[in-house]
Amino acid sequence: MAKNIMIQGTMSNAGKSLLAAGLCRVFRQDGYKVAPFKSQNMALNSFITADGGEMGRAQVVQAEAARIAPDVRMNPILLKPTTDMGSQVIVNGAVQGNMRAMEYYRRKPDFIPAVLEAYNSLAAEYDIIVIEGAGSPAEINLKKDDIVNMGLAKLVDAPVLLVGDIDRGGVFAQLYGTVALLEADERARIKGVVVNKFRGDRAILEPGIEILEKLCGVPVTGVVPYLHVDIDDEDSLSARFDRGTEARLIDVAVIRLPRISNFTDFSPFERYENVSLRYVGSTRELGAPDLILLPGTKSTIEDLRWLRQSGLEAAVLQAASAGTTVLGICGGYQMLGRKISDPEGAEAAAGTEIAGLGLLDMETVFRGEKVQTQTRGTFPAVEGLLAPLSGMAYEGYEIHMGRSGEARPALVGRGNVYGTYVHGVFDAAGVADTVLRALCKRSGKDFTQLGAFDPAAYRERQYDILADAVRQSLDMEAVYRIVEACN
Repeated sequence: MAKNIMIQGTMSNAGKSLLAAGLCRVFRQDGYKVAPFKSQNMALNSFITADGGEMGRAQVVQAEAARIAPDVRMNPILLKPTTDMGSQVIVNGAVQGNMRAMEYYRRKPDFIPAVLEAYNSLAAEYDIIVIEGAGSPAEINLKKDDIVNMGLAKLVDAPVLLVGDIDRGGVFAQLYGTVALLEADERARIKGVVVNKFRGDRAILEPGIEILEKLCGVPVTGVVPYLHVDIDDEDSLSARFDRGTEARLIDVAVIRLPRISNFTDFSPFERYENVSLRYVGSTRELGAPDLILLPGTKSTIEDLRWLRQSGLEAAVLQAASAGTTVLGICGGYQMLGRKISDPEGAEAAAGTEIAGLGLLDMETVFRGEKVQTQTRGTFPAVEGLLAPLSGMAYEGYEIHMGRSGEARPALVGRGNVYGTYVHGVFDAAGVADTVLRALCKRSGKDFTQLGAFDPAAYRERQYDILADAVRQSLDMEAVYRIVEACN
């Protein structure tokens, strides 16, 4: 059976996912077969595996760091929030239905066999399992029947590194307060604490580190700097939403829907030096971009209502009428049609109907069965501005309850308005280049001024940069001692 190590945090967004990815790459570089694991993930950014299962994006990133294929066993429970009070529950890649929070918490013990089966099957195939917790282990109102933090650590006998976020301030109180709120047997599982997202001279921290070690009774295993690596974020806490990027040679605006999902679809555009990718939530922020992107969403109907109420629907319609290119993905694609219907109550109240933007000649009907599949092929004949995509290869994945006609072509539309159900459609070699080249041609700009990159090589380099930072900032000898001490 595999050895293991668990990364827990003092709060959400303390940096657990990125550190887990970094350890996955370090262990892989050192010759180990390593796999990530997170028993329960709550995120709207998800992925479809080769066999059609749905899992959280964070474990996909960690699998890529470990140079292995994503597998739903790495994230046996995925919660996709549908409202402030409930989520769609996905177990081992398959939808189990929508549950209110209290119902899910009541049923959590029922999911333990699925969690252990997934973990044990991975542990039989790999040398090391890097486990990620969720939120904080000291959420004392949620500790009963915990299956993702100390509850899971007990089930799989995992040692823990506790990570605190110094960038938000109060890191000593975060770490010591978390340790103090744990039970004695839980505290015994913590083998080291980590100060994460540090900017400055570590010498300034030393007096506090000495006191922290005495208070917590374990060593500070590392001080990790604030890392500037371009690796996909897990959820809506993404810092890219707040970048406030100024318009560059080519300006791309993503409508920041309240329930935006799979925003990593647009990451390829961020990697061109003279392309701005802005997330906008108001008509004032929209400006006059070259391309407007309507992203995926977990609640298409509610977010379409928001789009209408915010005034952004009118702004998008005006821009499209003036010739601005508009492209929707998944829920954004559905919004571009004439009408959206939900006769079975798959997303909204049964019988709900709402008019779309009317920019594409199609209607969407929600059904109870979810489409979740990887897909690849070549673009069909495309008309209008994006005609150069015709015949190019693409690959990606689909996750949607809606049906917009019998067929699901990779790209539909003409003129300057397009839609697709394919997440990751811009990742394939040449696709983002082709879209940007067409935008440059339309506006009389020089495409060569944008800069270019090799996506696969770039992604690998980012994981290696992350691994280098983890090696330099963590006491890796201590980490290996912790791992080797596992039963």
